[in-house]
Amino acid sequence: MSNELTQDQREVLEICHRVIGEIKKVIIGKDEVIIKVLLSILAGGHVLIEDIPGVGKTTLALALSRSLSLDYNRVQFTPDVLPTDITGYMSLNRATNKFEYKKGAAMTNLLLADEINRTSSKTQSALLEVMEEGRVTVDGVTYKTPDPFIVIATQNPIGSIGTQMLPESQMDRFIVCLTMGYPSLQNEIDMLKSKHSGLNVNSIKPAATAEQLSHAISVTDQIYVADPIFEYIARLADTTRKHPFVRLGLSPRGAISLLKMTKATALLNGRSFAIPDDVLYTFYDVCTHRIILNSKAKINNMTVSALLKEIISATPVPSIKA
Repeated sequence: MSNELTQDQREVLEICHRVIGEIKKVIIGKDEVIIKVLLSILAGGHVLIEDIPGVGKTTLALALSRSLSLDYNRVQFTPDVLPTDITGYMSLNRATNKFEYKKGAAMTNLLLADEINRTSSKTQSALLEVMEEGRVTVDGVTYKTPDPFIVIATQNPIGSIGTQMLPESQMDRFIVCLTMGYPSLQNEIDMLKSKHSGLNVNSIKPAATAEQLSHAISVTDQIYVADPIFEYIARLADTTRKHPFVRLGLSPRGAISLLKMTKATALLNGRSFAIPDDVLYTFYDVCTHRIILNSKAKINNMTVSALLKEIISATPVPSIKA
């Protein structure tokens, strides 16, 4: 098995390194989060970030849009946000006496859906449908979203007043669920210094174009995956479904998401083929929001993280030779 990258793969790898370098100018000490969000984009997926306010979620999305030269929209979800705010609507042009389509927030490359759990289930469904289909239908006419189309949604786990949590089946639409967390003491000092010196998202230079990103997603999908890796992913998924502490295991869509993230991880690590470590790198991020524990798990104080660690230990790791 050759580890020599193709010209396209080398170009994608160079773009990724440039993008990461630009984002790190304003997102300090969160390299792994930056990498995993970029992996999710290369995998053609959408990202859910569950975290408290003020840790840099919006800044991260803005930094991504600037470094990748993407059109960007942000929606602050509240109970009065309507599905038409997302999908768009038809409006009468009095000059022509014809109805015209007015674009909604989803007609962009990168949409930040801020605090998605604070809007109605109807609006949530409208957004999640666009995420799945890549298009909107208004008055019987279908409009395709721009290519690429990426959603970064956030949820605030603190405070439940006025919230409408996403159903498990809807959470499955996100390829990963991440958390940023507080910075370390030194990282916070560095962040304060960078703000004091005037560094902000306007300091970020474009490292790629939207067209290059679309091509990168296509190149990532062509990473070679050997049969033992397919079997390894399937066994991990199957074990989550059969575990006595699990009420809802990893769905087939979740297994496909893990495969896509595995390919992206392999490419970012400079390989033209996947290995088991690529599967495990984002295994927790792909699975955490998809696994629902049963009452036995609660009685035994079992957490999703501990369960996934147990599943990894119990699943034989295949041998892949370069």
